[in-house]
Amino acid sequence: MRLAPSNIQVIGDELAIAWNDGGESYLKLDALRRACPCAGCQGEPDVLGQIAKPGLTHTPASFRLRSFQMVGGYAWQPRWEDGHSTGLYSFPYLQRLATLPAEENA
Repeated sequence: MRLAPSNIQVIGDELAIAWNDGGESYLKLDALRRACPCAGCQGEPDVLGQIAKPGLTHTPASFRLRSFQMVGGYAWQPRWEDGHSTGLYSFPYLQRLATLPAEENA
């Protein structure tokens, strides 16, 4: 069975995910935003393979989830109140983020 969420809800400052394998994950919204996998947040390699991570400035709106959509049966795409919406979080990536210790997930 391919990993997929069966239900996703925002509860307070967390994203709660019920998985189709019976598991559950809870992720803080601020940690999710800081872990955004898009090139604008994480950087992208240059021709030599070196990654220059961009300097980011977050505002309180950066951590408030406006909406989200499922993408192609493999990813979750949030839209944050500051307008950022280019991050595609694969389902395995979301599940992995939920298992990280709090200090690594911030």
